[in-house]
Parts: sequence; C-alpha cells; structure tokens
Amino acid sequence: MAFTVPPPRGPREHGPVASGGAVDATTADGSAADSSITDGPFDGGPARWYEDELGWATEAGPPLLLPTGLRFDVLELPADAGAAVLRRIGPTGPVALLGGRMGLLVAEGSAEELPGLLGWLEWGGIALGLTALGAGGRITAPAPPRWTGCSAQGAAMWLRPPEPGLDTESTLPALALRGRGIGNGGSGGGAPDLVRLVDAAATECHRARLSRTSRGNTPRTNTQPLAFS
Repeated sequence: MAFTVPPPRGPREHGPVASGGAVDATTADGSAADSSITDGPFDGGPARWYEDELGWATEAGPPLLLPTGLRFDVLELPADAGAAVLRRIGPTGPVALLGGRMGLLVAEGSAEELPGLLGWLEWGGIALGLTALGAGGRITAPAPPRWTGCSAQGAAMWLRPPEPGLDTESTLPALALRGRGIGNGGSGGGAPDLVRLVDAAATECHRARLSRTSRGNTPRTNTQPLAFS
C-alpha cells in the first residue's frame, strides 16, 4: 500500500495568552502545570527578555513558564536520545534541556502532526518516549543566555538558545511546503524539515531505549549548556 506524507496544516491565528485563571495544561515532564498567574521573582528579568527580545508569551511562576502552541511547539524526548539526534542531524531550531528530557522547538501545529508522522514512518505503536507539546502545554523557561541569578529555573537550560532580533518561528522545523525539497526546514530555514527530524528522533529514541535496557542503566545525558551551538 502506498503512503503519502500528511499535508501540513495551515497556520492558526495566534490569540492572546490569558493573564489569569486556571488552564488545564501539562509541562514537559508530564506533570500538571500551575497556571495561576502571580507576581514572581522573574518580573523585569527573564520574562522581559522573552517578551521584549523574542516576542514570546510567558506565564509567571516560579518557575517561569513558556506556553506552547502559540509561537512554537516542542518535540520532547529523553536527553540521551536528543544528544544523539543533535550530533546526527546538525542545525535545528532552538533546543532546551529540561531535566532528563530534551526539548526541540518546532513549528506551531507540529504536535498535532506527530502521531500521523510516526505512523507513516512505521514507528506507530512503538514505545519511544517521544512526545510533543502543543496547544495548552507549557515548558519551564530556561534562563536566558548569559543570564545570572536564575537558579530557581532548576535544570532547564538552553543548549541552542533562540537569538533576539531573528524571526525564530520562520526557521523552525516544519512539514516541507509543496514544491520544496526535504531537508530545508519546510520554511526556508537551515533546520531539517519535520519529517526528517521526527524520523531521526524516533530512531535515536529506539536505540537509546534498547541500549538502556541491555545495560540496565538509566539515561546519561553528558550534555552541557551551549555544547551543540
């Protein structure tokens, strides 16, 4: 039976992020996010960097949170598998280390595409530890590059930080537009297209899982900030 890559969904309108009240959402570690918005120690600090320099929405904490599904989604996988993906695939969009997990920023709407892509790539139904956060999700905001005094952000850190002044969203991995070849990020950027990135991520997740099982070990990240810049 012949299969075709699912066509990309069109962009959605970006609405404002609620400034208060509860929202049913999860963070990258799978726990429920506390969505009550209160004044925190990051007012005028990292929150301002994200909002003023990048134009990204934030939700106050602590810890400071970045909503997903607005300007970007996050492809999330074990850190050891993520490190292998970065070595294998080269340039990507921004990448964050979130405790024992790694988050690769991808185009908004990509989280909805992940199940179909995994099925098309014949990874459907296999336990990979590969997930995606889209609309309604959140990740802990890594401290901005070279920022001090942000230890409250815990283990979240940028490995490949977003660059102020650039249109980050246009360079994120996405499904390649019709008429464009595989490998150009789907949006003209230097990042791989979403199909190639998901295929690499699934492969490395599977390899890492088999390796951990054979060794009986827990994941080793061996990952340092900015190591893959």
